[in-house]
Parts: sequence; C-alpha cells; structure tokens
Amino acid sequence: MAEKSASLIPELEALLFSYGEPMKMGRIAKLLDLKQVECEELVAAWQAALAGDTARGLTLIVHDGAVQLATKPEEKQVGERLLQEEFREELSPAGLETLSLIAYLGPVPRATIDYIRGVNSSFTVRNLLVRGLVERHSIEGKGNAFHYLPSFQFLKHLGLTRVEELPEYERFHGALERIEAGAGMEAGLPAQAGATDAAAPQN
Repeated sequence: MAEKSASLIPELEALLFSYGEPMKMGRIAKLLDLKQVECEELVAAWQAALAGDTARGLTLIVHDGAVQLATKPEEKQVGERLLQEEFREELSPAGLETLSLIAYLGPVPRATIDYIRGVNSSFTVRNLLVRGLVERHSIEGKGNAFHYLPSFQFLKHLGLTRVEELPEYERFHGALERIEAGAGMEAGLPAQAGATDAAAPQN
C-alpha cells in the first residue's frame, strides 16, 4: 500500500464510521481530496487488509459504487446478542432521545441527529427502525443519503393522527433549520468525520 494511502486509512475509517450508511466512492474521494482512482485503490487496499487481519471484527462492503463499514460475518452473533438484549428491554435513554429528535425534527438526516447528540447514532437509529418506530427515506438528489421520520406505528402508539399534534411541535420543529444554518451543515452530510463516540454501539 502506498505511503499516502496508508496515512489516509484513519480518515477513511472515521468518515465511514461517522456516516454509518453506504457512501458513494466519488463522495469519499471528494471528502478525502483524492482522485477517483486513488480512492478506489485506498478502499481496495484497506478492504484486503481488514480481511486478512484476524484481530479486527470489521470489514468493508463495496457494492454498486458505494462503500460501507460493517462487522465481519463470523462476528455477527455478537451484534445479534446485543440486539436481542436491547429488544428485551424498554427503550434506553439514548433511544428515547433519538426518537424524540426524529419525531420533532423529522424528516431529519442522521448527520444532524449525530451533531445534536454529539455521538454516532447509527446503532440507536437502526434499533428504532427494527422496532418500527421510525422510517427511512432517500433524500432526492443525494445518492445514498437518507433522512428519518416517525412511523405510523409511532403515531398509533401515542394516539396521534398526525405528528403536528405532538406537544409544542411547531416550536421545536422550526429549530432544525436554525441548527443546520448555525452549524453550516448541508442536509445529509456528516458535520465532522471525527465527531463520534468510540462506544457508539451502546447508544
């Protein structure tokens, strides 16, 4: 692996960990200031390195021009145990916090959820999706970017006919534009690649 490529692996790892969704190769190249071919070589080299490293439980999935950081298939039972444990219990404080953000600010990209909470919310959002409390939809014109909003099941559970019936909905919903404007964020883009929590799977 070229010295330049090797030095960019930590940045690539932080970027994919922060985003938590499949990211287009071209977008990775732009964010890391690489040419397309250099980005492809970097991803391929790191993918091969992870595959051959038995001390790492991570792998790279490359599909349809997009890349996602994931756990190795042989380690999936650990994640399954974690999910089973989560579903045996009530929503955690992190889950309730994230659900509230999606309910009041939705449709909202996960990057904004991460920015507000200050940690990577990938596992928490996935938990809410599996429970059927939120829905995920593609952001038009943003490739593999998504935004999240409360589900019909969420409204039904609370006895609401529309999300606007939530207490003080208008007051809090209007905060999204102010948050994104103040942070200089573009919907669907991560605020900072490094703005993550190493213990994110607990959130």
